Amino acid sequence: MCGIVGYIGERDAVSVLIESLKKLEYRGYDSAGLALLDGKGKSCVFKTEGEISRLESILPELPARIGIGHTRWATHGKPNTINAHPHVSGSISVVHNGIIENYLELKESLESEGFVFVSDTDTEVLAHLINKYYLKNPGDLAIAIRSALGEVRGSYALSVLSEEHPHELIAARKDSPLILGLGEHENFIASDIPAILKYTNRVIYMENLEMVRVKRDSVQVFDLDGNPRFKEEHIIPWNLEAAEKAGYPHFMLKEIHEQTNSIHETLAGRLQELEGDVIFDELDLDKEQIQNIHRIEIIACGTSFNAGLLGKYLFEGLTGIHTDVDNGSEFRYSNPVLTPSTLVIAITQSGETADTLAAVREATSYGCTTLAITNVVGSTISREASNIIYTRAGPEIGVAATKSFISQLVVLYLLVIHFARARSMMDADRVGKLLSELRKIPGHVSRILEDKENIQKCASRFAESKDYFFIGRNINYPIALEGALKLKEISYIHAEGYAAGELKHGPLALISEDVPVVAIAPQGHTYDKILSNIKEVKSRDASVIAIADSDDGEIAKYVDVVLTVPKTDFILTPLLTTVVVQLLAYYTALERNCSIDKPRNLAKSVTVE
Repeated sequence: MCGIVGYIGERDAVSVLIESLKKLEYRGYDSAGLALLDGKGKSCVFKTEGEISRLESILPELPARIGIGHTRWATHGKPNTINAHPHVSGSISVVHNGIIENYLELKESLESEGFVFVSDTDTEVLAHLINKYYLKNPGDLAIAIRSALGEVRGSYALSVLSEEHPHELIAARKDSPLILGLGEHENFIASDIPAILKYTNRVIYMENLEMVRVKRDSVQVFDLDGNPRFKEEHIIPWNLEAAEKAGYPHFMLKEIHEQTNSIHETLAGRLQELEGDVIFDELDLDKEQIQNIHRIEIIACGTSFNAGLLGKYLFEGLTGIHTDVDNGSEFRYSNPVLTPSTLVIAITQSGETADTLAAVREATSYGCTTLAITNVVGSTISREASNIIYTRAGPEIGVAATKSFISQLVVLYLLVIHFARARSMMDADRVGKLLSELRKIPGHVSRILEDKENIQKCASRFAESKDYFFIGRNINYPIALEGALKLKEISYIHAEGYAAGELKHGPLALISEDVPVVAIAPQGHTYDKILSNIKEVKSRDASVIAIADSDDGEIAKYVDVVLTVPKTDFILTPLLTTVVVQLLAYYTALERNCSIDKPRNLAKSVTVE
């Protein structure tokens, strides 16, 4: 959940580390810190609670060419200066992302040996444990780290700096992301690619249970037994501008606008309208294997779960395959009923979501075929799932997922169409028409974005509300859930998403004139039903905001505000209603002066359970 960086080279280490950390604030921002070696090789540690700008304000001028840095999302101990990383033991400084599950027993053992703890974190255990082994065998920091990690249970990406080793950094990973950036007479360590794009686009992906010795002119990767590992260098196609705001006031708004391109990129090279099919070159499932799938299990968390729920409607409605959707955090502990004929689909924006990764490993142990949908090339899940489909959304910095979510939806549509064709559930003519409509979606999204002033006026009108309801039916029920999630994430308004028909089973008791209700109501086979639901809430004096087709001349009679989407095939309407609920959440948060890109208590990549 936290962000770590490391640098060794000829540049000013302070400025490199600060700039790199700023690109990782989406991973956590409740405290930050640096450990550096000054011009005399002496260790200097600076850390503070709050955002990176606060750390930057307390840093002195320092001639450093090597250092490590950290931005934190608290898991153990309050978000204060004492608990901020780096943590120090003797001459050793450590930054860490992950959770040490057995830290209490390790802490008790270390305290009995005379080590003194000053923080409430699990990471301080790592610093003392590494120092303990280094004191037993001075001279080789890597051996001390390997010995320490041999006692650790849990997840980690860590970087270690020592006064005794002024010409190297050592890093290691297990279940938390870590990459190496390669330069000329300089090298980098980071949790994620945006941290180093300003300096290099050459990277090496660290695998689980690997360590690396990073020097100015070399990197040496080896396993935890000390055996060398050959690592392939990769060139990142993103440029720095792709990870910047490009003139928008917030990353979230920029990324909402980038959805036209994200959809286009996700569709690119995959549509065969004349043949009436979808092509996934990366998919290792032939027609016979698809026909033999008896059940699909979708695993995801948060926003990705809402995407998975839409996937359930699509798979069952268009392919006839029974589909279940489970939270990754619950899946492993629920005694899942899986067989080799079950396809397990894992959806994770970052590819590093700890709960989803654990669920994939569980599914693999049952002999299931696994398929991951993710946005990050080289992420852990892309190496552990038996099949991988990339969403091609590009880097997403805002904590609240937008373009990554809509790209997940597009991949699910394409995957379902591909499966439906393989199982003879859709003919080529129907698929061709659907693919033709899919090609129009980026243009439709552009028209919604051009109408954002109306959405902003609506948001302003209801911005002081304390509660919101979002309702939808069938394939737009998951979008009601997503709309409620987005609103609560960034505006801090309590919001609930419901299947519209469920209101009368309890939630109607909460409806009053102070509670706006967003009704997602494009025309389709459930249209008359949701009109009835709208009338139910209007009779309880609620204000109703309808999201409806642009040619719907009926719905305005029953609601207070109409926000329109261009007409498309009903089955594709979630791709358009999604954009409206995103903009509604954004402008509501803007009106309330909330921290939109960095909402409180949240982080972008949830790499802990």
